[in-house]
Amino acid sequence: MVPAPKELDPSASLAALYGTKVRKLRMRAGWTQRELGDRIPVAHSRIAQFELGNETPPEDVNGKLDVLLGADGDLVDLWVHARRTPFPDWAQMFMTYEAKSRMMRKFSQIIPGLAQTEAYARAVLQAGQIYDDGDPEAKVRARLERQAVLQRADPPWVWIVLDEAVLYRMVGSPEVMRNQLARLLVLEQTPRVHMQVLPFGSTDPAAMGGSFTLLTLPDGREVAYEEGIVFGRLVEDTDEVMRRTVLYDRLQANALPPAASAQLIRTAMEERYSCAEPEMP
Repeated sequence: MVPAPKELDPSASLAALYGTKVRKLRMRAGWTQRELGDRIPVAHSRIAQFELGNETPPEDVNGKLDVLLGADGDLVDLWVHARRTPFPDWAQMFMTYEAKSRMMRKFSQIIPGLAQTEAYARAVLQAGQIYDDGDPEAKVRARLERQAVLQRADPPWVWIVLDEAVLYRMVGSPEVMRNQLARLLVLEQTPRVHMQVLPFGSTDPAAMGGSFTLLTLPDGREVAYEEGIVFGRLVEDTDEVMRRTVLYDRLQANALPPAASAQLIRTAMEERYSCAEPEMP
């Protein structure tokens, strides 16, 4: 039995309104997501993300959608407005929660945004232009501004579990990586920030789906945020958040203690990225 399509709320955001329009036109044409994707061509999973409002298509894909679905320019007009904001609504909501959180628990397969240097953030976001033609410099500024949460008078408790591969996956240049790892060592000495590395031999297969964050809010509620290559997902359902909490606890239990993790970071910095002296803040 084919599951019913997820209900859409066109009033949630411009991206959601755009997605609702795409689904309505697709269904009027009598096509499945796969059939529409084949005609563009893009993966049918991306059509699903367009319809859910999780991703806004590139301009050329939007133009093809408008023609194929007989939108008569409506999708072109909607796309212009949906693309004006540098961050989709679910990302905006996550950043709002993050700024007022009391505790963060992160498992990451890339250096998390709160710990990134400017050069590392720029390299990541510029590489991401293959998926998104937004302004990377605006996103770099926004990412660095988010780090102010760690400078609050009463900052949140932050636990970060890093996949060991993060230490060896080149981003930018050896110099960028050396300075980034040095930044991690400085952060690890910051009150309320704790960092652990999940070594290769202890990786839990359940973690291979990607990075995620658990936030504890001032009222005691917990929310989760999952991040992929081209989209993210904010999770607020209690049972769904609990499943991710259990997963995080498993990952943290298998990770190295903070002192051993710091030594592993230091070893990677010295042995793999010894080309330049790190810039210590």
